[in-house]
Amino acid sequence: MSASRPRSIARELRISLGLTLLAFWLLAAGLAFSVMQEEMGEVFDSALQETAERLAPLVIDDLYTREDTSAPRKLTALRENVPDEYLTYQVRDGSGRVLLHSHNVSADPYDAPLVEGFWSGGEKRIFTVAAVSGSIFVQVADSLEHRREASIEGGTALLLPLLLLLPASLIAVSWFVRRNVSEVDRLKRVIGLRDSGNLAPIDLKDLPIELEPFQQSVNLLIKRVDDALEAERSLTANSAHELRTPIAGALAQSQLLLSELEDGQTRDRARQVDAALRKLSVLTEKLLQLARADAGIGKSAVSSDLSTILDIVMEEFLRNSQSGSVLHYHRPDKMVLSREVDPDAFAIAARNLVENALSYRSPDTDVDIYLQPDGLRVSNLTSPKTLLPVEKLRQRFVRGHSLHPGSGLGLAIVERLATQMGARLELTVTPLAPDQSRFDASIVFPGP
Repeated sequence: MSASRPRSIARELRISLGLTLLAFWLLAAGLAFSVMQEEMGEVFDSALQETAERLAPLVIDDLYTREDTSAPRKLTALRENVPDEYLTYQVRDGSGRVLLHSHNVSADPYDAPLVEGFWSGGEKRIFTVAAVSGSIFVQVADSLEHRREASIEGGTALLLPLLLLLPASLIAVSWFVRRNVSEVDRLKRVIGLRDSGNLAPIDLKDLPIELEPFQQSVNLLIKRVDDALEAERSLTANSAHELRTPIAGALAQSQLLLSELEDGQTRDRARQVDAALRKLSVLTEKLLQLARADAGIGKSAVSSDLSTILDIVMEEFLRNSQSGSVLHYHRPDKMVLSREVDPDAFAIAARNLVENALSYRSPDTDVDIYLQPDGLRVSNLTSPKTLLPVEKLRQRFVRGHSLHPGSGLGLAIVERLATQMGARLELTVTPLAPDQSRFDASIVFPGP
């Protein structure tokens, strides 16, 4: 099942405001159309009544000035083919017989009763006027279809501007929402840049007053986190520093004791003490390096030649009788790796990668160190049994299965320093045989 789409305040505001605006516009248009239809009906009724009342005396006068006839008389139109003649009329006697009618209506009597006032039926709206003591009735009819056409045309004229203004209103709403939510996005981006390596207070100018409390609260939290991390780093660094001298002294005494003791149970115990002190010495050194890494020493304002730094580190390893014979340093001639990186931070990272490879290499295999245009790669052969999942190896105090002493901090220190240096630590495992794999650890810098 796919993950649900994350909520967005800006998107919800645009949708809710847009739908609300659309609903209000449609409601207003519906009310306006209803009022318009009612007013138009009143106007049509008023015109119908006025026409009937004005026509009645003229038609009756015409009836009495002409010779009497039993057949209905049809008035001739003054002009032929007059378009859009919607009003018709009939003059009827008390029995309902049609005496006179307009040219644009038949002699069949209207269905309306001979009662004064308005009547609606079929497709007509009729107004009746009684005259001559209720013996003559003048009925003027208007087409209801004409009224519907007028209402549709009026509604269309009302909706056309709405169809143009509504999209413009939605665009304006979206723009205003985006413009005002951009302040929230600006604060979010700045907060997102804060981590243990960047705990500078947030100082955004011209923030809306609604967001000021958030900035103040985040700054207060940043200060508390910074104080806690500083206390932790100080404790780690001071403890490790204070332990270095007594551990070194204890190691010297253990070596002296081993040289004075003959083989036997006491000498074996002295060897165990010496091994424990060496492990404690390595852990102390790693804790000091970790404290320096947590202090953010990776970046530098000036560019340094990291290839020269790597040369110095490798010279130290190659001079060592135990490691020098298995290390192969691949350095292309005249290659220069220049980056704005603290030299000491790069040296610590490189040293940890080489030490990690030496600790986890398979017996009787070598370690290859490559200086590359984009960084450093250290490669060694190892048994799959010694490896943990790659992502676990990045964690502190997590180490693979090896008989060599270690603290589980080497790759964690490299990961921390690589991030500060603007690089990334890449760990890859390539199976070569059922009982052998190649492990590559690389510090990769982005292009210059």
